[in-house]
Amino acid sequence: MDEKKKQSKTCKKSFFEKYIKRPIDVVLSGIALILLSPVLLVTAILVRVKLGSPVIFKQVRPGLKGKSFYLYKFRSMIDKRDKDGILLPDEVRLTTFGRRLRSTSLDELPELWNIFRGDMSIVGPRPLLVEYLPYYTDEEMHRHDVRPGLTGWAQVNGRNVTAWDERLQQDLYYVKHCTFLMDARIIVKTFFKVIKKSDILVGNQIPAGRLDHARRDWNRREMVHK
Repeated sequence: MDEKKKQSKTCKKSFFEKYIKRPIDVVLSGIALILLSPVLLVTAILVRVKLGSPVIFKQVRPGLKGKSFYLYKFRSMIDKRDKDGILLPDEVRLTTFGRRLRSTSLDELPELWNIFRGDMSIVGPRPLLVEYLPYYTDEEMHRHDVRPGLTGWAQVNGRNVTAWDERLQQDLYYVKHCTFLMDARIIVKTFFKVIKKSDILVGNQIPAGRLDHARRDWNRREMVHK
């Protein structure tokens, strides 16, 4: 991490990425929003009854070229606080119902609106936390050369089971090899993973933890061994 960072050039976009990918996103997300509207409605009602309001969780995430946007999801945690009014850890606030939402990926459905309006794509690197931005290498920043996705190459190759370095390299692989066939392959693999509920970990089950914490700890260990 303390080695000199090498700045790589932005990958040249393919014809598919320039002219076809976005229209496909608009059409498919629009159809999905219509067909899944009953599922969206029922899920919204259940979230309101079991977890309270607001039903939709929104959070700023970095998108294409690092431009910030609001990511929308169904709420999966309660607002439980300690005696000082500070929110308790995610693992405590994540209810059984919230875990089911995440394990079935139903919490992700509102992101279809993000796709329709152009914040995201169906396939691309997942939009991670803004707090992670200072911890990317220059090369890893190129994951923002494309729109973030509802699913991606990293998600069908281990998801949050894999270590951060590997996941980010998988994102970069996608950026460099974005084609129609690759997107189709990722969508099909995603469908089967959702059905099987494979590689889905939540809360403190995730071995890699947070990227900012992991890389801060890595830097501390490097300083100790110098």
